[in-house]
Amino acid sequence: MASLSGKGNALLAIAAGGLIAGTLDILQACILFGWDVPLSIAGGLLGPKAEHGGIGTYALGVLLHFFIALSFAAFYYTASRRLPFMMEYPLICGLFYGAAVEEVMNLVVLPLSALHAKGPYELRDLIQGLAVHMVVMGLPIAYSVRRFAR
Repeated sequence: MASLSGKGNALLAIAAGGLIAGTLDILQACILFGWDVPLSIAGGLLGPKAEHGGIGTYALGVLLHFFIALSFAAFYYTASRRLPFMMEYPLICGLFYGAAVEEVMNLVVLPLSALHAKGPYELRDLIQGLAVHMVVMGLPIAYSVRRFAR
């Protein structure tokens, strides 16, 4: 089988990292908080009325979720081109990146969303969010970039 080169490796790294991380993240969220999580995600764009949406709103939430996960994977890939240690140390960098993803979501994305979610948050929820995103977002993205983008 021929190996992908250049741009193909970038797309594969971003797609693999984003899709794996996005799948793990939405599964854990739905298991912990219920299967209507995609409606809440759509609420970030549509506002609180999305909570009562149908299949279209649900699908929008899933698409938005994977768009965000793929965007975070693309950002990690781009940064790793300038900072080679991100490819050399995927465990440490992935864990830190997952924590950064959680903070960007809490401090930037959610407050700017149509839901205007900005806390205050319970300490337990903050710690759980950090731990989960370190593992289910940061590590799959870091290891996919290391594996497919060399």
